[in-house]
Amino acid sequence: MILSLLENFPEQYTPREIQKEIISEIESNLKSGFKKIILCAPTGVGKSLVGATISRYFDSSFTVTASKHLQDQYIKDIPFLKPVKGKQNFPCPKLMSSEKVENNVRAMRWGLTCEKGVCQERVNKNGKEVFEVCKFKPTIKQIEENTQDSQCCPYYMQKYQALTSKHSLWNYHAFFTIMKFNKKLFEEYLDRKVTVFDEAHKIEDQIIQFVGFDIFSGQVDECNLNTNKYDFTDLDSVIQLTDDMAYSYASKIKNIKESTAFQKEPDYELIAGLERRYDRTAQAKIDILTDKDNFVVNDPVKDFNGSFKTISVKPIDVSKFANSFFETDYQLFMSATIDKSSFCENMGLEKDDVAFVDTPKSPFPLEHRKIDLLNVRRLSYGSTENDELEVIKTIDRILDEHSHERGLILTSSIPRCQKIIRYLSPKNTKRIRICHSKNKDGKTQDEVITEHASDPTGVLLSSSLWEGVDLKDDLSRFQIIAKVPYPNYTEKRTKAKMNKFPLWYTSQTLTKLLQGFGRSIRSDDDWARTYVLDAAANNVFFKAQQMIPKAYYDVLGIENL
Repeated sequence: MILSLLENFPEQYTPREIQKEIISEIESNLKSGFKKIILCAPTGVGKSLVGATISRYFDSSFTVTASKHLQDQYIKDIPFLKPVKGKQNFPCPKLMSSEKVENNVRAMRWGLTCEKGVCQERVNKNGKEVFEVCKFKPTIKQIEENTQDSQCCPYYMQKYQALTSKHSLWNYHAFFTIMKFNKKLFEEYLDRKVTVFDEAHKIEDQIIQFVGFDIFSGQVDECNLNTNKYDFTDLDSVIQLTDDMAYSYASKIKNIKESTAFQKEPDYELIAGLERRYDRTAQAKIDILTDKDNFVVNDPVKDFNGSFKTISVKPIDVSKFANSFFETDYQLFMSATIDKSSFCENMGLEKDDVAFVDTPKSPFPLEHRKIDLLNVRRLSYGSTENDELEVIKTIDRILDEHSHERGLILTSSIPRCQKIIRYLSPKNTKRIRICHSKNKDGKTQDEVITEHASDPTGVLLSSSLWEGVDLKDDLSRFQIIAKVPYPNYTEKRTKAKMNKFPLWYTSQTLTKLLQGFGRSIRSDDDWARTYVLDAAANNVFFKAQQMIPKAYYDVLGIENL
């Protein structure tokens, strides 16, 4: 007997009314023949349990999420999903053996991770160059048949357990890597009925990592090339650079292999690294030449001395690449902030083939998540110094009003963070901790947030904490949106994308803004006050009226827009 969708809800939990409503609507869409469904539901609804219900209903699934933090939450809540985590999360038994370290915790503390271990290396046996696989690496068949060695590599063990199980949990990078590069190798293990994409608004950014190409100054120097020979505003010139780099890597490999030093004492790790870089640059040229009009060269990034640092070539339209990642019979795309029209356009999906479930309300009480649109000044490229200072004065006043609470200030760039610090009053400056994905003192984002948790009046200031961070309960009782987070208009790709997809710029801005609203309110009894200072926010909400999820109508007073 085929169970209804709701009967597949994880048995250790009791579905709430809002989850029942969502599941009922999804089931109705499935019965109507839809194979692709977008679920727009705010934080607190319990989207992960809805996704798990879909997975169980179809009996085989991939679940893909955006961050390690979300993966950990899934592992805790839904144990039937077998996770795949990156190599940096596991001790390398090969390195532990060579360093004579027996304790896993100590190995991780010393950095002896699988990320640094060499799983396959070239060795010289009887005068012949052969590949030798690490003795700790099991085969997928051994894992499937449970015949692996007790000391086998923990990274490959969990990866292969996920591939051989009915339901597995991936981050986007790991999932897209296997679907793009290892599909044939693991073909018999990739036959699943449904893929549940969590944080689906991030899919485009994830795909770009697998299609675009970045060139760094160190690579150009390694190839003994002169950057002055190339015009970094011209795509053909950058294609020529990739060609010259590939030729240089091929020559280096040939010369090293033919050298006397290599014959006496071969360095196969060096050769393997050069071959990887050759393959990447050669493939980049092929990718770009197949559709030159779809690629744009962003302006090069330069260092403090004005010297070339890096340049990127990115696709404008990712839709032709997206389908290769959507190969299961069914897909569920979940996000708290997603617009159907813009998403379908960017992913190359026919709108009529995609069902849309928009949760009508937030599960959190309105009084717990109030948003004050203060309209202090409009901050844009034409704003004045006085506009900036008036916003910072307002930040100061809000910090005074919340002098005994922790909070969060979000703005659009690192320079704006620095400016806020410069003009805040001394007493409030002392409360500030700047927190980016990478910080000058070498501290990670998590380390800065841990410090913040021990400071009863601490305030995080960031241009990168718009999403992916959980500041629940008294970690943040107020949050200030100082500047609307528009995509960087100075990037050539942004301009090209806007020209080709008019909805995209507004959709990206709205998504990031709404994601920011959710950083400090994470459960039914959590609460925080949100202040929006940039008057440009009203313009975003007006332009994006049709894109705003229903769950935000009450706090935004959308009927008055």
